[in-house]
Amino acid sequence: MRENNQNGNVILTVEEDGIARISLNLAPANAYHNSFLSEIGAAIKEVDQNPSIRVVIIDSSLSRFFCAGADIKVFSSNSVEQNLELVMQARANANAIENGSAIYIAQVAGHCLGGGLEIAMACDFIFAAEGDYRFGLPEIKLGLIPGNGGTQRLVRRIGRRAALEILLTGDTFGVCHAQELGLLDGLYTPEALAEGTMNFARELARAPGFAMAATKRAVREGSSLPLNSALQLEAELADSLYRTEDAKEGLNAFLEKRAPKFNQ
Repeated sequence: MRENNQNGNVILTVEEDGIARISLNLAPANAYHNSFLSEIGAAIKEVDQNPSIRVVIIDSSLSRFFCAGADIKVFSSNSVEQNLELVMQARANANAIENGSAIYIAQVAGHCLGGGLEIAMACDFIFAAEGDYRFGLPEIKLGLIPGNGGTQRLVRRIGRRAALEILLTGDTFGVCHAQELGLLDGLYTPEALAEGTMNFARELARAPGFAMAATKRAVREGSSLPLNSALQLEAELADSLYRTEDAKEGLNAFLEKRAPKFNQ
């Protein structure tokens, strides 16, 4: 295991089994500003440049907050140009998570608001703990709208009507309602969250890396394409895998009735 502590605000831990963890660690609420967002971006970039990493868990080192989004005190004192720079970095981080070849899991056990929820929704899965904390996109109460993918990723997760109500009211909601809406992919007791997330991550990490990345790309890009174009994308991605060592290993393992040992 290797731990890279970037000023204590973002802790990147790389496990030997193909799993990495990005822990947000800026007390009291992981409310972000430019340098914090840059540290998050650097951690994502480091993960993306390591082909051995197949699954990334994003969590918080703080007990009460996953991430509160932008630091409103900083935001209100910034110039418009400074705020646009901040938003561009937040947007780039979310896009890098969504477009990365690794599978991302948000592990949420505290308030997940504004840009924090946008980070979580950019992940492929959101696992959460039961508890008395809130989700929400309250930007409209500041005369704004979510600008880091919040409107688009929310509607794709929970549907147009429910998303529109959340976005227009800006009201926060609890964990049970988040589960009912379909926002969450797994709900655990607080004691079981870390283990449940890691077990799922280990299961995914045993899969062939190239095939997993191709699956993520096919679903991500294909879902917004006309069917014929999406099928063409799928065919191109599928055909690219036939010559990989993992494909050979998978077929041989099946014929030999053993568990495959994927290396790519």
